[in-house]
Amino acid sequence: MNERFIFTRHRTNCYYCGEDADQIIKAVSAQAQVICSACGATRIFIPRFENTGAIGVCTPIGCYDVWALETDGLCKNCGVTGPHDLTIGCSHFTTRCRNCGYTHFYRFNLEYIGKCPVGGADEVSAPRAP
Repeated sequence: MNERFIFTRHRTNCYYCGEDADQIIKAVSAQAQVICSACGATRIFIPRFENTGAIGVCTPIGCYDVWALETDGLCKNCGVTGPHDLTIGCSHFTTRCRNCGYTHFYRFNLEYIGKCPVGGADEVSAPRAP
């Protein structure tokens, strides 16, 4: 994932190992990932569609809590680096630029469970929780 769009973290209990750990969130045009920093469990989402006119999100409630987050990102539509709304469920991932409304809808594609080094964990734009 060479394109830098959304790189952030969200501290919560991992759905797989149950540990209170940072969940590393990365999203680019080609895919989005949620990676547990404790156990390495990774959910990979692929693009479903993009839309500039969509209002709201396309993330139905699933088997885990839905995360409603805000983070800065560089919008590929308007070119502004600014706040984006993220909505992450168990099978859907949505990003929306607050400046122009450009929205990326991703759907769950693959889950990887295993302990592996997570590169780029220090590059995220959110501070570590105490």
